Order: sequence, then structure tokens, then C-alpha cells
Amino acid sequence: MNMKYTDDHEWARQEGDLVVIGITDFAQQQLGEVVFVELPEVDREVDQGEDTAVVESVKAAGEVKSPVSGTIVEVNEALADTPEKVNEDPTGEGWFYKLRPADPGQLEAMLDEEAYQTLVESLA
Repeated sequence: MNMKYTDDHEWARQEGDLVVIGITDFAQQQLGEVVFVELPEVDREVDQGEDTAVVESVKAAGEVKSPVSGTIVEVNEALADTPEKVNEDPTGEGWFYKLRPADPGQLEAMLDEEAYQTLVESLA
């Protein structure tokens, strides 16, 4: 899986000409039990770093920022009824949305797995 990461603990994965976006395992652990996810609207254009979704847990609420600029083409409707998927499978069934990137180079500039692990270890 070719995942890229942000300093804010979002992940992005290229799937064909789309980019799938969610939060990392570290982020969901920090949040605790996720009870609600507010997803962005399909066809919304977002800029890199823009708040696109909200995750609420029993402990806190957090904003999800878009790791890359583009147009949202699909959201994970399953999270409305089963937000716990974010805790159970954050990099699989717990994905948030898919977008068509405006600048694929933004994805390449993100942290790779090794750099992200170093970041997480520095926070421990």
C-alpha cells in the first residue's frame, strides 16, 4: 500500500486517478472511541490544508484537513451509521473521502511511511 502522511495525522493513498483520504491509526488512538463523523459534500473543491471533515469522539472533536487539493468525488457514507470503522480499520474501511487531485505532485511531497513513523515516535 503506497500511503503518504501529513504532520496532522491524515493519510492519502493513490487509487487510479483518485486519492483516498482518512486519519491514521495514531490519530484514532489519540481520539479514542469515534462516535460521529461529519463528511464533506461531493463535488466540493478543497485546497491542501483546508478543513474538510470533523471527527467526534467521546474525548474530543477534531478537524480533518485535506492533504491535497482537488475535487471530492465520493464520501464514505458507511461512517454515518458506523463511525467506529474509523477506530477498527482507519486505513481501510474507515476512509473518509476520495478526491480527484488538482496537483498530483502534492501527494509526492507528503511524508512516506518511514518519515511518518519517526514523527509518531518523537511524540511518544
